[in-house]
Amino acid sequence: MYAAFDSIHFRHVLGHLPTGVVVVTGVSAEGEPAGVTIGSFASVSLDPPLVGFFQGTNSRTWPLIVPSGSFCVNVLAQSQEELCWRFAKEATDGGRFDEIDYTLSPNGSPVLPGVLAWIDCSIESVTPAGDHIFVLGRVSDLHTTESHESAMVFFKGKVVGVTAH
Repeated sequence: MYAAFDSIHFRHVLGHLPTGVVVVTGVSAEGEPAGVTIGSFASVSLDPPLVGFFQGTNSRTWPLIVPSGSFCVNVLAQSQEELCWRFAKEATDGGRFDEIDYTLSPNGSPVLPGVLAWIDCSIESVTPAGDHIFVLGRVSDLHTTESHESAMVFFKGKVVGVTAH
């Protein structure tokens, strides 16, 4: 048995670790685009090429993407704060992609305009992890842009940018 835990303090302390911000996109069984903001994306393995992220078990978006068997990770630039928050909030009207001129990745998932990079994946596994699931993806294609913009990160509860010197 575990002792009572202060989850607010936990979130505050871990907020001191910057995390990259991505939007994971895919297509529903009905062919509709779906996407969700993720702040826990990571490279997992070079051989084979694997990436992963954590998704809350209460998400209404991730279950829409799962049947396709694939997803695309869109790496956000610091200037894309509007996209970050658009895909972070639970959509109730299906309008997350309204007025977004996206293209499609080789596996058919949306690639958002202006992203610093995209990573196309097939779902390798999904593992329960407390109030989240860990999604492991096998990379099938990836691309970077020539943008010199800062990458978006979450730090101390805020969206900020980071650049390489």
